[in-house]
Amino acid sequence: MTSAAPGFGLARRLAAEGLGTALLLSIVVGSGIMGERLSGGNDAIALLLNTVSTGAGLVVLITLLGPVSGAHFNPLVSLLAARDRDFTAGEAVARVAVQVLAAVAGVLLAHAMFELPLFQVSDKVRSGGGQVLSEGVATFGLILVIRLASRLAPATTAALVALYITAAYGFTASTSFANPAVTLARSLTDTFAGIAPESVPGFLLGQVGGALAAVVASRWLLDTPRPHS
Repeated sequence: MTSAAPGFGLARRLAAEGLGTALLLSIVVGSGIMGERLSGGNDAIALLLNTVSTGAGLVVLITLLGPVSGAHFNPLVSLLAARDRDFTAGEAVARVAVQVLAAVAGVLLAHAMFELPLFQVSDKVRSGGGQVLSEGVATFGLILVIRLASRLAPATTAALVALYITAAYGFTASTSFANPAVTLARSLTDTFAGIAPESVPGFLLGQVGGALAAVVASRWLLDTPRPHS
C-alpha cells in the first residue's frame, strides 16, 4: 500500500507481509469473538468493536510494515503492484502464497487466544447479489484509495485505507472483506467474522470485479492531460 524502502531483501519483505496479514486476521477474528461475548446478543455492538479494532489495527500495521514490504496484506494489491512492475511476477506469487497461509495462521491464533477449537468451518451464509455487489463496491473503494493515495497523498495512505475500511464495515451489506486471503481464511472460523465456504466464490468474484474497475477509474483520474500544441 506504501512504497517499500530500498535495502530490505525478499525474505524480509515476505516476512513483513506474513506478519502483517496474520496479525490483521487475528485482529478481525479475535475482536469479533470478543464483541460477540461482550455484546449480550447485540450484533450492532459486536460489529462496532470489530470495526474499530480492525481500523485501528490497520493504521498500526500499514504504518510500521509499509516501509519494509509496502504492507499489502492482500493478493489483489500485490498482483496489481506486479502488473505495475513494482516487483517481479515471481515475487507476486510468493507474496500471495504467504498472505493466504498467514491469514489462516492468524485465524488459528485468534482461536487459540480464546480457547476455541483451532480447526473450524463457518456456517455463516453470506450469499446473494447484494453481498457480491457489496464486495465489489468495498474492493473498488479500497483499491481506488490505495492507488490515489500513493500518487496524491502517500504520507496519509495508512490512515486513508484504515478509515475507508472502517467506513465500509458499516455501509456495505457484506461488512467489507475486500481481500481474497481474508475471505478464504474467514471461512475457517465458525465465529462472528466467519463466512460459509459456499459463499466464498461470490465474494471473490465481487472482489476481482471491483479491483479491475478501480484500476480503470484510477488510471483515468490520474491521467495527466497532454498540453495542446
